[in-house]
Amino acid sequence: MKKTGRKSVRRKGFAVTIDEVASLAKVSPMTVSRVINGHSKVRDSTRERVMQAVQELGYIPNLAASSLAAAQDARIALIYTNPSAAYLRELLLGALHSAARAAAQLVIDDWDELDAGGERKAARALARSVAGVILPPPLCESKAVIEELVEAGVPVVAIASGRFNHDISSVRIDDFLASKEVTEYLIKMGHARIGFIKGHPNQMASTRRFEGYQAALKDAGIAMDAALVQQGYFTYRSALPAVEKLLALRKAPTAIFASNDDMAAAAISVAHRRGLDVPRDLSIVGFDDSSAATTVWPELTTVRQPISTMADSALDILLRTIRRKENDTKVVVDQVVAHQLILRDSVAAPATMSASKTQGG
Repeated sequence: MKKTGRKSVRRKGFAVTIDEVASLAKVSPMTVSRVINGHSKVRDSTRERVMQAVQELGYIPNLAASSLAAAQDARIALIYTNPSAAYLRELLLGALHSAARAAAQLVIDDWDELDAGGERKAARALARSVAGVILPPPLCESKAVIEELVEAGVPVVAIASGRFNHDISSVRIDDFLASKEVTEYLIKMGHARIGFIKGHPNQMASTRRFEGYQAALKDAGIAMDAALVQQGYFTYRSALPAVEKLLALRKAPTAIFASNDDMAAAAISVAHRRGLDVPRDLSIVGFDDSSAATTVWPELTTVRQPISTMADSALDILLRTIRRKENDTKVVVDQVVAHQLILRDSVAAPATMSASKTQGG
């Protein structure tokens, strides 16, 4: 191949740009990006011309810019059906921010009213119009949705799934370990009668959080009392009757662990209505560290699930998967991110313990 024999006039101190490489190679900047990122769908003659221009100009690829260029034609769908408004808000803000940063087109849709048959039909139609899909719970555990998308060859990333599915990538925390740590913290504070409000039964995270609670009790030698476990559905309203039942027990709990912050906020509301002081009379903890955790009084001790960060990671995994797909390679990723126990003002030692310490002191 003959060299062009011409070089762009460089301004001292300025880096070579992808536009200059494209101009010298007589291709578009997108084609330069595809060559640099190793895409297979580029003619050998074009690839050779681009690499010659890169060599002549001494171009050093900007990895961030390369990611942007690769994402520009990526149409990503985020489909949700989540009853927790606070959780959903964090997820959508994180996804929108990440999509804007990566220059990807984000399509957001609500499938709340669809049954399993409707989800399957919608997934089939979706597969024809997007390059990849992000699924938060509970859709990330929908067999019908996942089967349709996987069969169509559409890359999928699940966010906050309770367990890894080998057919799709995922970004999640260890719900079992996080729940166990919260329960252990309450036990360390002196609580033995700990009420637990389950999350929605159609989500694996609910099961894992309940299992973590059970494991902590067992390790501490505390027998689990079935009366201390009530069903919720991850909504504020669903937790109200659950909390009422717990506090109506002859031996009421001294602490309540709700499976998300919305339900923990409901527990605080019921406690206040009953004239109980939180945390002096009743300690309450939540899960997620959503906006609900800091809009109640007292602010909630909770588990921080970095939802916004998880959305960012999901989009990054999806874009890399789409690029691999163009090269006919498939990699399924299971990324477990760190959670954090956030201590605020909704937990204290049980009143009986505090009183005995005062008397003893």
